[in-house]
Amino acid sequence: MPRLEKLALSFPEAERKDIEAWDGEPTFRVRGKNFVFTSPEASGITVKLPPEEAAALVASRESVTPTGYGLGRHGWVSIELGTEVSEAQWVEVEEWVEQSYRLVAPKTLVKQLDAK
Repeated sequence: MPRLEKLALSFPEAERKDIEAWDGEPTFRVRGKNFVFTSPEASGITVKLPPEEAAALVASRESVTPTGYGLGRHGWVSIELGTEVSEAQWVEVEEWVEQSYRLVAPKTLVKQLDAK
């Protein structure tokens, strides 16, 4: 969790919000919109991806499923990571979290990210 939290909070105006109704499950948000859902131990994440990439991941990996509650049809995927995340997996996680942020954040904040 510390590594995921550091990554998610590195984006402009990102914040962590633990959802009490979900037993304190962490979410990461930008201006009130979630871009990452996770478990307290960060053994899995839910992110928004471009629909074609989300569909390809679901089709090619057992550990990736469309997110429930109708979110899957909008590019949200749930990814099981397990407790031991390899460096190769972590590179993918970084890409997925950034893509999710870019899809959810206002364009002005994405421009700030691009200016870094």
